[in-house]
Amino acid sequence: MKKVFLTITSAICFAASVFAADPVLNPIITSMPSLSIAPDARAAGMGDLGIATTADLNSQYWNAAKYAFMDSQGGITANYTPWLRKLVGDIDLAYLAGYYNIGDKAGGIGASFTYFSMGAVQLTDMTGTVLQEAHPNEWALDVSYYRKLHEFVSMAVALRFMYSDLNNGINSSVTGSSQEMHAAWTMAADVDLFYRQPIDIKMGRSYFALGFTLSNLGGKMTYDEVTKNFIPATMRIGASYELPFDNYNKLTFNLQCDKLLVPTRKSKYAEGFNKDDESTWTMSQDEYSNMTSVSGIFKSFADAPGGALEEFQEVRWSAGLEYTYNRQFFGRVGYSHEDFNKGNRRYITVGAGFHLSIFSLDFAYCIGLAASNPLDQTMRFTLGFDLAGIKDLVNNRKE
Repeated sequence: MKKVFLTITSAICFAASVFAADPVLNPIITSMPSLSIAPDARAAGMGDLGIATTADLNSQYWNAAKYAFMDSQGGITANYTPWLRKLVGDIDLAYLAGYYNIGDKAGGIGASFTYFSMGAVQLTDMTGTVLQEAHPNEWALDVSYYRKLHEFVSMAVALRFMYSDLNNGINSSVTGSSQEMHAAWTMAADVDLFYRQPIDIKMGRSYFALGFTLSNLGGKMTYDEVTKNFIPATMRIGASYELPFDNYNKLTFNLQCDKLLVPTRKSKYAEGFNKDDESTWTMSQDEYSNMTSVSGIFKSFADAPGGALEEFQEVRWSAGLEYTYNRQFFGRVGYSHEDFNKGNRRYITVGAGFHLSIFSLDFAYCIGLAASNPLDQTMRFTLGFDLAGIKDLVNNRKE
């Protein structure tokens, strides 16, 4: 198993280095970008991955189907990230999540709330005169239902409401247009699958896991009733292998790839496209806005002007390791890679955690590798509470 894992890792790193040479700059732009930010410190410490890792309190964001493998009946968690602090000092991401297991046959429910504050923004007119100060923000609320389909397989579906207010409720006219800006909203859904099987080896019981999710499948968002923007619909695939050394120490290897199911403005589907003339590659705003979400999902797999090479560049890769001692102390390290032509978010992450039966505390730190990377020195904090542990503590005190 270790040989297979190392072989796959080597192949991915080699392919990433080869495919990074294409010069076409063609990033994917979406509304509600805050939904693509890993909110929890555990995942952030391993390179922003969590599709196939062992179940935890923040599984609602990554793969709600993992909740079916939680040992406790329920729990809640709070996460905080001071975002892009190298650029500004007042952008923050807060994330609350929780779950409750109804029963083995009945499954359970999960829920989360995301709030992204973009700080203070000065609203101006066409002459540059400051009109007033706004505090734009985005938030999302979702609920999931999960259950085991088999001893080793679980599935979940989630429904999400998302809201984006870029001008803080102030209906100001768009520069150069008679259209007024207003808050945008839409609905979306997730479909999650998780497979986790025990494997007995000489050192003890190991676990192999696979995860697959389709998230944010829903409508588009508009701020002016003219331009319609895609939300960050994403396909994620991950694998994990948990290797024990003895009864106290274990190491978990994790891999994950993410693909935005969103078409790019530079596209083979642009009207009058000519592969030899780059000036014909960009779709008009009307053409891009009128494309439906469903059509955009399917076209996102074959729309890149650079062909298969550029399509591969749209896949973001992450790899992470987690060391566990006695299921209480955790050390983590990870790497995340995004191609230069798609955003160039490349960084190493480190993290640590301390877990007890009642609460857990995790921390993560990002080290940017690209020049002038605004994600450099980003920190994340997570505090979690196990409801069963709290209940036992209360009952013991009553006795």
